[in-house]
Amino acid sequence: MGFAVDGGYTEEYPSSAAYFERYFEVCNQVCDSPLVAALPSSSFRSSSQLSPSHGPVYAKVNRREGAGGWSPLVSDSYQWLDVDLGKRTSISAVATQGRYGSSDWLTAYLLMFSDTGHNWRQHRQEDSLGALPGNTNADSVVQYKLEQPVIARFLRLIPLDWNPTGRIGLRLEVYGCPYTSDVARFDGGSALVYKLAARPSSADTESVAFKFKSLQNSGTLLHAEGRGEHGLTLVLEKGRLLLYHRPAVSSLSAGQLLASGGSLLDDEHWHYVRLERVKNRLNVTVDSSTQTVHLPVELSHWDIHQLSVGSAQTPGLQRPVLSNRNLSGCLENLIYNNLNLIELAKKNNQQVHMLGNVTFSCSESTSVAVTFSDPLSFLSLSLPGSGQVAVEMQMRTWNRAGLLVTFALSELGGAVWLYVSEARLKLLVRTQQRSLVELSAGSGLSDGQWHSLVLTLNLDSVSIYVDQNTGATAALTAPLSLRTNEQLYFGGCPSEDSAPECSNPFGAFQGCARLLSVNDQPVDLIKVQQRLLGNYSHLQIDMCGIIDRCSPSLCEHGSVCTQSWNSFHCNCSDSGYTGATCHSSSFEQSCEAYKHRGNTTGHYYIDLDGSGPVGPLLVFCNMTDDRAWMVVQHNNTELTRVSPSPWEPQHSAHFDYGAEEEQLMGVINQSEHCEQELSYYCRKSRLLNTPDGSPFSWWVGGPGAGQEQLFWGGAAPGSRQCSCGLHQTCLDPSHYCNCDADRDHWTNDSGVLTQKDTLPVRSLLIGDVQRAESEAAYMVGPLRCHGDQNFWNAAYFDKETSYLHFPTFHGELNADISFFFKTTAASGVFLENLGIKDFIRIELRSPSEVVFSLDVGNGPLEVLVSTATPLNDDRWHRVRAERNVKEASLRVDLHPQSTHRAPADGHLHLQLNSQLFIGGTASRQKGFLGCLRALQLNGETLDLEQRARMTPGVRAGCPGHCSTYGTLCKNQGQCVERDRGFYCQCSASAFTGAFCHQEVSAIFQPSTSLLFSLSDPFDWGSESEEQNSPGENMSLSFRTSHSPNMLLYVASYRQHIALLINKQEELEVRYALDGGRDTQLWRSSGAGLCDGRLHRVSVNRTMDTLFIQIDQGHTEIFNLTPGAELSSAETIVLGRVHDVEDLDPEFAAVASRGFSGCLSAVRFNSITPLKAALMTSDPAVTVSGPLVHSNCASASSANPYAAETTHSLSDQPSSVDPGQPLVNTIRSDSALIGGVIAVVIFIAVAALVVMARFVCSRKETYRTQQVKSSQSEDGHEFPFSSSQADSQTAPNENPNEYFI
Repeated sequence: MGFAVDGGYTEEYPSSAAYFERYFEVCNQVCDSPLVAALPSSSFRSSSQLSPSHGPVYAKVNRREGAGGWSPLVSDSYQWLDVDLGKRTSISAVATQGRYGSSDWLTAYLLMFSDTGHNWRQHRQEDSLGALPGNTNADSVVQYKLEQPVIARFLRLIPLDWNPTGRIGLRLEVYGCPYTSDVARFDGGSALVYKLAARPSSADTESVAFKFKSLQNSGTLLHAEGRGEHGLTLVLEKGRLLLYHRPAVSSLSAGQLLASGGSLLDDEHWHYVRLERVKNRLNVTVDSSTQTVHLPVELSHWDIHQLSVGSAQTPGLQRPVLSNRNLSGCLENLIYNNLNLIELAKKNNQQVHMLGNVTFSCSESTSVAVTFSDPLSFLSLSLPGSGQVAVEMQMRTWNRAGLLVTFALSELGGAVWLYVSEARLKLLVRTQQRSLVELSAGSGLSDGQWHSLVLTLNLDSVSIYVDQNTGATAALTAPLSLRTNEQLYFGGCPSEDSAPECSNPFGAFQGCARLLSVNDQPVDLIKVQQRLLGNYSHLQIDMCGIIDRCSPSLCEHGSVCTQSWNSFHCNCSDSGYTGATCHSSSFEQSCEAYKHRGNTTGHYYIDLDGSGPVGPLLVFCNMTDDRAWMVVQHNNTELTRVSPSPWEPQHSAHFDYGAEEEQLMGVINQSEHCEQELSYYCRKSRLLNTPDGSPFSWWVGGPGAGQEQLFWGGAAPGSRQCSCGLHQTCLDPSHYCNCDADRDHWTNDSGVLTQKDTLPVRSLLIGDVQRAESEAAYMVGPLRCHGDQNFWNAAYFDKETSYLHFPTFHGELNADISFFFKTTAASGVFLENLGIKDFIRIELRSPSEVVFSLDVGNGPLEVLVSTATPLNDDRWHRVRAERNVKEASLRVDLHPQSTHRAPADGHLHLQLNSQLFIGGTASRQKGFLGCLRALQLNGETLDLEQRARMTPGVRAGCPGHCSTYGTLCKNQGQCVERDRGFYCQCSASAFTGAFCHQEVSAIFQPSTSLLFSLSDPFDWGSESEEQNSPGENMSLSFRTSHSPNMLLYVASYRQHIALLINKQEELEVRYALDGGRDTQLWRSSGAGLCDGRLHRVSVNRTMDTLFIQIDQGHTEIFNLTPGAELSSAETIVLGRVHDVEDLDPEFAAVASRGFSGCLSAVRFNSITPLKAALMTSDPAVTVSGPLVHSNCASASSANPYAAETTHSLSDQPSSVDPGQPLVNTIRSDSALIGGVIAVVIFIAVAALVVMARFVCSRKETYRTQQVKSSQSEDGHEFPFSSSQADSQTAPNENPNEYFI
């Protein structure tokens, strides 16, 4: 039964025998004495016996009296054997044996325990299994040792399965030792108060432990009061324990909830509780679950002055606090700091006061419960009398629907149904013709609590009530007559053949019922069990077998657990995790991993430890040509000025990264390189006060709280230098920082911090700002890291007999395994880990089959994924396997996931004990040949390279990535291999970006002309070969609202090729070859190209055939004059063509008008003139008029400045692939600001371009001299802007708009 702290679950710790010896006070000797052999015959009972010689008294191990053991009259699952041990005893083991000299023995059975012979409790193993293994023959003795000793007087054994060629036969023995206890009973109005004697000083450790049994689901168990009226109160609320801190015992509020835990603790069975304070920590144990609470500060040095049990009492004992919630139940062995308080109360110790009726024995409840555990469960009873029906009962369930009771209205051809639907009580009375009554009452009936229900049907009315306070009544328009001895069916119906009058359209009820009465006559369920009353099937009588499958919750990462009778469900919404138990992360572990999925620059959630406890972190991934930068922002990356202040001699700044410490350290530790810019701008403000003075300023960085660092960006740790001191370029050579020269004009010390153990920068202190003339400014950039050491950790296995071994994999309840593999072999084992019986194995069984095999005690199972294409293609493939308590799953690449459900009540824990073998098996057979990479188990990466360096037959690292990732390079980009990864070389592409995917685009105005000269010294490498080949390849994208427009013009001596938009808004292609005497012209069939949308054009000529395609439309084919060839091109012009003298007037008019709109991704053969103009300083490019570098070719909308918004965790669609990132966008606020700025710049340029060009051309020299003179004369003016500083570290793949 798990505990939750502040809404989170604390893991259950397994208990040991020593643990229970200590806290259950089992005797000091070994607790394994035989208990059955000496019992009298009166200690044995059974459901039936085959004959007197087969009676239960003969069921003693190794005895041959009678028929040699017990056998019931009928061998079925309703038989049982009881043993009365005479008093409550500590039971440690049970042994079974078949009936002597026969073929009768059990192969599986259930164990029940009880203190009274009623209200049985089923024993379950740690895996929540009820069935225990029996015998394989009649002679051998099979002992089952309980994982935890059980304290009980009565034991019941229920046969589940037996030898198929025999019948039920049993001899047994029970092992244990005596158990003693002190018990006190509280009646709901009584209490026990213990006043502590004065102590000289505060104790660091205090503890209180006890066992309790409650007859109600609410009540105060314990209240500890201390100094300052602070108190801790432990209450039972709806079957759960709640621990409160009460700042004042007189307060009317319950106080601050510190912890909650346990479930169904009102089951009238004993439960163990221990509270242990160690300084400021409180360890709280309920049964076998322990968790730690950090106490409020006011309780860290807190002494208990008074301890009240059964209620919370004020210091003067005048009145109980929360008097209506006192305990109704029993406590046993109440131990406070080794003092037995119940024993002291028995001896009338003066420190212990008893209030009300406290007795020293525990009376037991006489109610008998029945469990409807199966969809086939039902109970039928005859209705006593006639004329009316009155049914009362209490029920508890987790199911939201199910039939409670039904009976037929035989004379009317109808029926009455009382049922639960949507967790509400509902009643339906229907005749053959119509529904007479439909009622509903109550809510939340599926909460696992006991609810009282009442149904009353008279001749003229019908009513239902829930928990005595909500109900509904309806009058009957016609009287209902019932036959004498009409059958009432509870929970469900028998088979249709045996009870045709019973129908159940609402599903079977699965839950518990008690205090059942019909027409004011209580139903004796013991007689039902003995087949003396009514009829039943698939019932468990004299017990409530409800189980809370959500306590402890097996749902991980804060996900919400809900349950039904047979199973539980984890709601992973908003958790960032997926799977049946929300175990596996939805996100990749780094920007590097996202890049290799083909994701581009944007904000992403990364999960550094996968399924581990560290949650997802939102970072900015800047995917550059050769890096995947992971950028973590903090609360102040702006350039911040510090003004002089005589009252504040120091200025401090603290930087909040919006991340947990584990997240920050994870980013830094897994990255190959991290850096952070640190800049200091100064005027009369010294920095490190080098070389010999005490430093005025410093920064704090590194893990945890960080350490003071006395060096600046660009210098070495501990050097007390700035970057200029390291390179000997400081303004004053006698100092190691520019600012230490204490000059009366602005200067700066800036640089990049790259030492990972000093990052991140956590705070900054600036000291020399108290002088009136001192001024300073600082800027701390975001934390930027690249490279993922885990993602590329690889090993190559070149021998089938080679393998790597690691310590045993511990994934008892949840195990996830992920890795990449690359091979040419047809089969091989990727990994294997064995236990005594359990195992896990993942292997390539055939070229197109990956198999995940495992056994957790329920028998071997396989999860298989078959692929349509072979996997031994020497490309990287990703495997993800997960095993949890609900299912096992396997996924390969993006193929559909294969899943195998686990049995509902099977073994849960995966028990492994051998070494973990990677790339092979312990038998050195079926070894794997090839590469394994990024192997992670439960989020932890195994260092394959480190092990490979010391293992024969295995090599560290694995080259060859372009065969897998080369397809990510788009638009003629070339994949280039690296030892750890690849990058896309975009030099031959008209695109740029990490994958040559980003269009290089610009806004043109009618006066804009971009001329690219193909003459020397510019050399485009392979373009000569393409130009001399018989044809051209031209492509571009455009967006415009004007016509006509000139797109592309390629010219040589008296020859040209032109692409333009004519007045009819059609694409027009002109070829003027053959000395320009013959112009051939083609128009596309589609019009309307000036609609403001982005259009893509591709024009290719091969020999005498011309191919034209617009967007994704049909390719049009035209024929040219045979033999026409373009001589070597001399110039390529985008936009306005200035030299139009030799062109015909109509075409010259269009060419001189230029282009107005957006041009993008322009390519002529291998030449990319627009990219050369915008992204290089090539002398072959000449630009006249305004050319604005923009993202105007964005395909998202007609608005080139539109941006998507950043999504939250809750925005993830349920159908998203588990590895799909939730975020792949730029920040919406940054996008909006950038869009506004871009529009403003564009408008300003359009209005001022002529004047700006004139001023720039005529006054450039004068302006430069004027600026230099101004700076030298007035060095006090702050010369730096925030935008200038930010531009140095702005994590943006897309360049801002600018002019050329």
